[in-house]
Amino acid sequence: MKTEDMRLLKDKVALVTGSSSGIGAGIARLFAQHGAKVAVHGRDMHAAAAGGCAIHVTADATKLNETEAMRRQIEQRLGPVNVLVANAGRNYTMPGPLEDTSEDGWRASIDGNLTSTFLSLKTFLPGMKQRRTGSIVTISSAAARRANPSTPIPYAAAKAGIMIMTQHLATQVGPFNIRVNCISPETILTESNRERIPEAQRATLAKAHPLRRLGTVEDVAQAALYLASDNAAWITGVILDVAGGTVML
Repeated sequence: MKTEDMRLLKDKVALVTGSSSGIGAGIARLFAQHGAKVAVHGRDMHAAAAGGCAIHVTADATKLNETEAMRRQIEQRLGPVNVLVANAGRNYTMPGPLEDTSEDGWRASIDGNLTSTFLSLKTFLPGMKQRRTGSIVTISSAAARRANPSTPIPYAAAKAGIMIMTQHLATQVGPFNIRVNCISPETILTESNRERIPEAQRATLAKAHPLRRLGTVEDVAQAALYLASDNAAWITGVILDVAGGTVML
């Protein structure tokens, strides 16, 4: 591959929320390798994107004032954000009957996933609209696409909300030359999942996928890179299943 083909985000300023580990870290690393100036966001102050230009920023993604402060810091150090990956979020509740879910668990799931995505969009959209350019990638989950009794319902509901918000937003901001797309991963072998899921269970899970393997962080990062880059210049409002074929079953 030619050198110029490897620089899909050359000189772009990219923020990847929740990128101190897991999927977000993989996206941040790949973006930096493709020439982006990356703001790595998370609680881990030692996290950084390998290669390229990267800074670390911290903020509680569920609080507007902290998200706004983060925006100002990124603009001062790197410049206006061209690419936003709203990745921050995780599961806050255990599987089980809905009536056993605590109110605190429900609110944590909605705030930590849906609200944090909303606040990131709210914060960075005005600048993108003013500049009439931008690419946004939100991160949902296959849990929002496929019903399963073992899936924590608050998490699935929050992730489904992200999908719908993405598509409605795409219709609003398209006239401003801003694209908004969503990635919906299935089981991904992040560092934490490698520790949490026993080898035998991984093999069983892999057999449920037509591609007969679980996803990797790189699988999701490559999808995010494509959607964020100009290679996807006429793609918006798409929900891309990075799921090894399980969602169609």
